[in-house]
Amino acid sequence: MRPAVFLDRDGTINEQMGYINHLSRFVMLPQAAAAIRLLNEQGILAVVVSNQSGLARGYFPESLLEKVHAKMRGALAEAGAHIDGLYFCPHHPEAKEERFRLVCNCRKPKPGLFLQAATDLDLDLARSYVVGDRWSDLKAAAAVQAKGVLVLTGYGRGDYEYIGPGQPVQPAYIAEDLYAAVQWIVRDMAGQFPAR
Repeated sequence: MRPAVFLDRDGTINEQMGYINHLSRFVMLPQAAAAIRLLNEQGILAVVVSNQSGLARGYFPESLLEKVHAKMRGALAEAGAHIDGLYFCPHHPEAKEERFRLVCNCRKPKPGLFLQAATDLDLDLARSYVVGDRWSDLKAAAAVQAKGVLVLTGYGRGDYEYIGPGQPVQPAYIAEDLYAAVQWIVRDMAGQFPAR
């Protein structure tokens, strides 16, 4: 079983735009592709986990979500990077479409997406990391005993200032952006699992 780095999408990999209800609204953050390429070069699995309640709320169709993910994969490929898995939660208790209207186990901070990825990819969650711009990402990390890293892109700076104080779950590290987060993770992994 291998560790992985779980990456939130909106606000971590791409600019936080609220709901990405048009392909033009998907804009990669500077150095995000370089960060994922660094994980690839280190042989560390990169897995995207994302809440996509806009689908449940009827703000955009599944076809758009597929196009957004294709655009993300294409932009990463152009930079010599790739992700090893992509998991998203399309559910919401107040979903417009009945098939998405449920209280699920996969909407972060619940652990469902991480557990599914662990089964599919044979991952050791306790040796893994979760990187995101919301406290829900950090809570998800805690739920699966992974290390949580907060990035200050997207909602991160506001969450750090206004949500974080007083929260029982705190990040293992706070990074300016995804690249800085990955640099720390690589160092932290090397410290935990030194070469023999």
